[in-house]
Amino acid sequence: MPPTPSSWPHDYPGKPSGDFSPEWQDYFEVKDPLPNITFSLPRSFAGNVGVNRPGHPNNTLFFWALEKEEGSLTAGADERSDVPWGIWLNGGPGSSSMLGFLYENGPIRMEPDGSLSENKFSWDRLADYIWVDQPVGTGWSTVDSDGYVHDEDEMGRDFMGFLENLVKVFPSLKKRPLHLTGESYAGTYIPYIMKTYFALADPPVNIAKFAIGDGTLGSEAVFELLPTVNTLETYPQLIGYDPEVFEYFREQEHLCGYDLNLTYPQDGHFPTLPLIPPTAPGRANAVSFSKTTRRQTLSTLAFAKTLKAQKTQQNARAVAEVAEVAGALQRQRRAPNGEAHAKRDLSLRANGTIDPWYGCFLFDEMIDYAINYTYPWNVHGNINTWEGFDVYQVTDALAPSAPVDGTSFYNNPKTRAALHAPTSKSWAGSIIYPFLGDPVNGIDPSVEPMAFLTDLATNASAQGISVVLYSGNEDALIGHRGTEVVIQNTTFGGIQGFTRKPSTPWFDDEGSRAGIVHQERNWTYVLVEDVGHLVAYNSPPRAYVLLRDFILGANQTGLVTLVGGAAEVVGGELAALAVDAIRATDAIFVGSVTTQSTVTYPRATIDAWDSFIATATATVLPAAAGKPVGALKENGAGASRAAGVGAGAGIAGAAFVMSLLGLW
Repeated sequence: MPPTPSSWPHDYPGKPSGDFSPEWQDYFEVKDPLPNITFSLPRSFAGNVGVNRPGHPNNTLFFWALEKEEGSLTAGADERSDVPWGIWLNGGPGSSSMLGFLYENGPIRMEPDGSLSENKFSWDRLADYIWVDQPVGTGWSTVDSDGYVHDEDEMGRDFMGFLENLVKVFPSLKKRPLHLTGESYAGTYIPYIMKTYFALADPPVNIAKFAIGDGTLGSEAVFELLPTVNTLETYPQLIGYDPEVFEYFREQEHLCGYDLNLTYPQDGHFPTLPLIPPTAPGRANAVSFSKTTRRQTLSTLAFAKTLKAQKTQQNARAVAEVAEVAGALQRQRRAPNGEAHAKRDLSLRANGTIDPWYGCFLFDEMIDYAINYTYPWNVHGNINTWEGFDVYQVTDALAPSAPVDGTSFYNNPKTRAALHAPTSKSWAGSIIYPFLGDPVNGIDPSVEPMAFLTDLATNASAQGISVVLYSGNEDALIGHRGTEVVIQNTTFGGIQGFTRKPSTPWFDDEGSRAGIVHQERNWTYVLVEDVGHLVAYNSPPRAYVLLRDFILGANQTGLVTLVGGAAEVVGGELAALAVDAIRATDAIFVGSVTTQSTVTYPRATIDAWDSFIATATATVLPAAAGKPVGALKENGAGASRAAGVGAGAGIAGAAFVMSLLGLW
């Protein structure tokens, strides 16, 4: 069991007595200047609010609320009743939403060198927005040592208790339409929050829509292992554009039952997909993300550190794999830079059976293959730590990755005092959350949301609550294929899944195609191109349009309508987009902390792959025109992949990706 330290809120001068009320607005208002901020910020409020759990007065959630316009949060109870507001949650479990504030969708952007710049695509420019650290004990939220949540149901009750007190401070929020948003492990949090909400006769707020990005809605097998072949179709450079290796992974996908057939509408529910472990001697517990650790370590920023520690403790499983396939199991192949390296000889593996070395942990096998055999990962990557391999945006191969944790800002005494943060603890971007429902390991014992999503959808439909699920096309850890499986396995509006395959393009404010959108029966699915797991980090402008048009707004692009008895789709449908995978760029970005060079394979290699994959699957969209391909080379000073604010907002790499969910 991870440690369970106690913490408690700090009483700053001017704290009101008695229950929460509008009198607390002045206490929570952020009035003191924040360190190293050279640009103006909107009026904001911050501090700890209790969750009303009996016997645990120190159980609080920390919030930082920003106004869209002067006075919009402090309006009276019956004012602005039709004006939307939003909440943002990061995941983990155990990751602070203040990471999202500082690196994704808040008004401040921390650069790799620690400097602070203005994010002109902050979500508070579109609505009053509140970033919340939760569950209790996460970030600057406080908790008694025996008060950590037992499971997600208790988390949901705590969150409703927090909202009950929050609307006492800001009365207009009770009736105004709330848009509940989050990413990664918030894909578990938000459905359980909604489950609690639907069970209340008089909920404290009026939820109008919930939106989940790259979320853990399905089981580990669904959100991480099942999409592996889809990831290889998106990033064929992971296997050096090698058809033989691709066919091997596709065979394993089939043997593991991961090659589910998505139909529109879906014909029947999918079977439960078990996690099949390795069967080779000594390998049963060697796969790094076992069932008991996968959901616990899905955090974005601190995730990398956790991952490295786990892989070291597991005796460098991939190094052992290299030794196993040494000698006769290896053959020489010329690397793109002219150096010879070993290619795994698949012919001597057991054909027609599940690989005993990995079982059905295809995601782990894919990464190990890349780091062992595929340039540039086999040169720049570390097989013991996976440093140099970014599961959130595969084309970023930085080693080391940029230092991103936010502690220098949040633990600055001036920041702490200005935000009325607790002094009983230091802020941490992510912790390994100790769920008390598992007293031995502290692992979340809750069932994945997909198990009750149809019931949730039924309640949402009855109350007119809309659902938005979105995915970054370049996210390998929680691939969009898993989200599409979840949608097709869920009944909403009386029909299981979408009735048409998503294939309608949407565009950003620059006029560039930004991905695919599809809408039916109050459910919206958005695929965002050229971004990974952290959509707002990789491209603040596209995340801004996503929020404006499809979460807060009512843009009808991709909406299925009936015209004269026939189905039509607003914005049309493109056959070229009705595919299972959209190829990402063929470039691979390498360097230390930031991109210093770009690697691409020879044009002939890429063309040969394109010819193969067109007949092998007939479902893959070739790389878009203008995306870099060409002679395999390293070009100095390659462009940054991340569309961040400021020159340093480029590649933060694996260290960052692994704790904003942290999923994460």
